[in-house]
Amino acid sequence: MNKITETVKHLLIINVIMFVATVAIGQDQFNNLFALHYPDNSIFKPWQIITHMFMHGGFSHLLFNMFALWMFGSAVEQRLGSKKFLILYFAAGLGAVLFQLGFDYINYSRLIPELQASGISMDSLMNYFNTGKSSLRVTALQNEQINEAFQVYNATMVGASGCIMGVLVAFGILNPNAELMLIFLPIPIKAKYFIPLIVGYDIVSGFLGSPSVFGMNIAHWAHVGGAVVGLITMLFLKKNIFNKYRID
Repeated sequence: MNKITETVKHLLIINVIMFVATVAIGQDQFNNLFALHYPDNSIFKPWQIITHMFMHGGFSHLLFNMFALWMFGSAVEQRLGSKKFLILYFAAGLGAVLFQLGFDYINYSRLIPELQASGISMDSLMNYFNTGKSSLRVTALQNEQINEAFQVYNATMVGASGCIMGVLVAFGILNPNAELMLIFLPIPIKAKYFIPLIVGYDIVSGFLGSPSVFGMNIAHWAHVGGAVVGLITMLFLKKNIFNKYRID
């Protein structure tokens, strides 16, 4: 049980404030402003790349992420210091964005040309993507492709999970023999084995899909991106390349 550190405390406060504002103002309105949207969507705004990291889809989502941030974040910040911890935190969050949007882009850029080649105009697709209404007569395969592209175009990503995956990787590097357990599988496993298993699960689920949690689809590639960039960032931090910038 770690004493909460200053940076982690402020991150917790910001996340809670954003969640309260979401409930008070309305999830749809707040998500349109601050959740991360696919860049081709007219609702996308550049600041969403950062603000989505402080948004959550429900109380359970918030509670789980904030518990992990407190438990692992405080231990990591104590070792790295506040400035390096923030570098790690936001680098992992940006890595999550890069991986998830990259995966979505690959799917979207494959589907749209296939649909156009089958005789469906881009105007018709955009009309459906933006309104959810369509009078198109399509085959079962086309309908499946259209719905898949629709999900990418209208997807929103919220949560600090990518950031926390980076923090979790950092914790494992700093404390490889610490024993961790899943709530639903109370078997102690050393961090150096536990964390790769979690990342491996996200990679497999990213390809195969998985059931929703807390009523939301999981952005598995965001988790993988946070973990990968967290690992890269920690390798740089351990070599002290930031010393020349006087970052303590």
